Amino acid sequence: MKTLLIVEDEKLIRQGIKAMIQRSGVPVDNILECGNGEMALEILKMQKVDVMFTDIRMPKMDGIALVKAMQELPHIPLTVAVSGYDDFTYAVEMMRMGVREYILKPVDRDKVKEVLQKLNSEVTKGRESERKDRSLGCQQLKYAILNDNLTEAEKKLLVRQCEDTFLAGEYLVILTNSAGDISDDPLENCPYIYLDAVDGYDLFITGEKYLPILLKDELAGRCVGISSPCTGIESLKRAFKEALIARKEAFYLGKEYVVYGEISVGKENGLRMEESAVEQIVHQLGTDKYEDALRQIKRIFKNAALGGYTPEQVEESVEKLLDGILTTYANILKTEKEAVREYYAIYGFNSFSEYESEVLGWLTNFCDTLNSRFDDYKNKQKIQQAVRYIKENYDKDLNMAVVSNHISMNYSLFSYVFKQYTGNNFVNYLKEIRIQEAKRLLEETDMKVVDISGKVGYENEKHFMKTFKASCGVSPTEYRKNMQFKGKD
Repeated sequence: MKTLLIVEDEKLIRQGIKAMIQRSGVPVDNILECGNGEMALEILKMQKVDVMFTDIRMPKMDGIALVKAMQELPHIPLTVAVSGYDDFTYAVEMMRMGVREYILKPVDRDKVKEVLQKLNSEVTKGRESERKDRSLGCQQLKYAILNDNLTEAEKKLLVRQCEDTFLAGEYLVILTNSAGDISDDPLENCPYIYLDAVDGYDLFITGEKYLPILLKDELAGRCVGISSPCTGIESLKRAFKEALIARKEAFYLGKEYVVYGEISVGKENGLRMEESAVEQIVHQLGTDKYEDALRQIKRIFKNAALGGYTPEQVEESVEKLLDGILTTYANILKTEKEAVREYYAIYGFNSFSEYESEVLGWLTNFCDTLNSRFDDYKNKQKIQQAVRYIKENYDKDLNMAVVSNHISMNYSLFSYVFKQYTGNNFVNYLKEIRIQEAKRLLEETDMKVVDISGKVGYENEKHFMKTFKASCGVSPTEYRKNMQFKGKD
């Protein structure tokens, strides 16, 4: 279990119960203590507690009053009453209010162990049930967002399931590309609902007051679209469309986030892209005029980034460009068709500048291949040099621009060639190296998690912990415990 609370006004008894719990063999991540019911109630309001041991007779607020008051809370801990023989009548009353166990003073170590084992099993089953319910709820929310014809019965079912979530009141929908580094099993008291793979996007639902937290943590460095404030399940699909429009705006302009209500919807875009111009570019790529073709593509991308074209125009032109390349140079691209198809999914990239960098890198490489000027060995040597540099400096503030400058390679070309030789993009490659080193330090040293975070290049400990859990499935602390158990075997 994660959290256990001991409520007892006598310090020695409180410490004795804590020691018995620690020696019981039942894993408890966090044991909290307080001396009366009032303090306990404040703790229960602020955080989720799995199990609570409480005395009956205490100053300010006794155990009976505490158990009554906590019935109004969103999460009620499994409770054990601790008292003397004289309090048995009160204990019976507490049992009627849902208290699971009753332990007599002086407290017996074996009894504490027995009770803990029983309650820990119940907590574990409850968490598993919550995970299944959450997974089912997420699937139903995706269905509501992507389906145009929800029945009244389906709407009522969703309303009942979401009455205790952010969807119960005013909410925002936030959309970004699927990055694969958000855990699908979020932390307790998480201030958002997270849905992955919603038409190719990561989607978050939260209250407006939690938006700054989300932007600072999970969505830091991402191009994000935010809907206007909405209420009710029936507004969910509209909110998704608003967030999608806002996300495309943020994507092209390279903004951290765009709010739908701040966009001039229906604005006129002065530029028009001729189909013949795209065809001309495709044919020039295979000639000595390929540099002119690349310049034209860069000009198109620049205009797109400035808002000169609508998203639909960009999508259509990119599709025609890639279709033309695949058709015209089919024989040469036999082994690269899947790589090319990745570029059809424009919004799968974090920002348009990132997409532009990837595409231009690939095109530059492709043109060099067509014109027999691609020096494979030389680039391979440079990437090997880059890999060595990353492995020696992963603990520093490292990014693709720093590494490409270090080996004197064009940024766009480096992005493409690095992925070609390592099988991974730069961000994920660096993350894997950092996570592997973090795992080693967790296994082989007693360093604190916060120190390990800095040691492997993460300035923000919270960001490190979320990245580690998304990558390994468990928190750094849980991973260290698992490795210690492995060593004992």
